[in-house]
Amino acid sequence: MLSDKEIEDAKKRVSYSLKEGGHHEHNDCIRIAYEWLDAQRKTKRVVRKSRALKHLIENWAGRYVSRTDVDVAAELHPHIIGTYPYLNISSRLVRPAKHRLEGIDQAFKHHYEERRGGDPYSTDE
Repeated sequence: MLSDKEIEDAKKRVSYSLKEGGHHEHNDCIRIAYEWLDAQRKTKRVVRKSRALKHLIENWAGRYVSRTDVDVAAELHPHIIGTYPYLNISSRLVRPAKHRLEGIDQAFKHHYEERRGGDPYSTDE
């Protein structure tokens, strides 16, 4: 699991996708985004199709996650390149296993739910 120090260091070096900089409620939000990104298939190049990844992450984890939390998680991940929302994530999304959220206290603190209608995921982890 990512340490607070790793996260704080990444916050200092990340190029935020929003001009006004970062908004972070809790470091666990970055941990949640990191776990979601980690489960995805990576492509060799940045995908130029824009998707609202933060909303998918929120619905999976039951917790608000800011766009800038995803920026920091992408900065921390050794296999992610690009800038949100244009990352090297396959269009065939993988629904991460819920066990990835074990030990992340902020998971499921808000009332977000995954909706199965129009399921954006191709496979489950």
